[in-house]
Amino acid sequence: MPKNVLTRVHTRALTKQGKIAVAGVAALGTAALAFSAAPGHSGTVTGAPAAHVQVAGSSTALKNVKGTVTDQAAADTVKLDRIAAQKKADEAAAAKKAADQAAAKKAAQDRAASQAANRSVQRPQMETVAATKTYANNLDGWIRESLDIMRSKGIPGSYNGLYRNIIRESSGNPMAINNWDINAANGIPSKGLLQVIQPTFNTYHVSGTSWDIYNPVANITAAANYAAHRYGSMDNVNSAY
Repeated sequence: MPKNVLTRVHTRALTKQGKIAVAGVAALGTAALAFSAAPGHSGTVTGAPAAHVQVAGSSTALKNVKGTVTDQAAADTVKLDRIAAQKKADEAAAAKKAADQAAAKKAAQDRAASQAANRSVQRPQMETVAATKTYANNLDGWIRESLDIMRSKGIPGSYNGLYRNIIRESSGNPMAINNWDINAANGIPSKGLLQVIQPTFNTYHVSGTSWDIYNPVANITAAANYAAHRYGSMDNVNSAY
């Protein structure tokens, strides 16, 4: 038993020494390979420049990589600047378009307001002129006033058509009355310049005129309104109607 213990201890000691020896041999081999790889005949002086050349090459490669990265960064910066400039230009164009649209809308509103103001100013002036217009208190004046009212109401008729029928019916007398025809026999005699019976006058009375059947203007416009509905216009009447 003691013999075996000594053998194992000795074996472990040898193994540790062997590992150290192998490590030393490996180190010497690596050194030898480094010297033999360098050119020249001197083992120590010739080997030193090889390491220097390798460092120099590594520095050049590093510079190349650094330059490439710098160039790429510069290119990216230019690209970003170009994108930013385009975005700024687009925003400026959009702002200008919006401003132009707002200006056009305001101009349109101003024009509409101005036109409305002009119409409101012109309308009272026109109404004043119509209100202050005067007509002679005779047959000519009555016909002309009736024609102005008829035009405002869309009732057709001419001066000559009205005048011709007035002369035939009443000889121009606004107080004329027919007490002998069928209408008189029925209790509704024809009255006024155009010899209108009361029911017809009431039905075709024109707003804005008197409700007095003997009023010359009211009588003319009511008769003309009736003739327009039945004959198309008083101009088409050439006899009793």
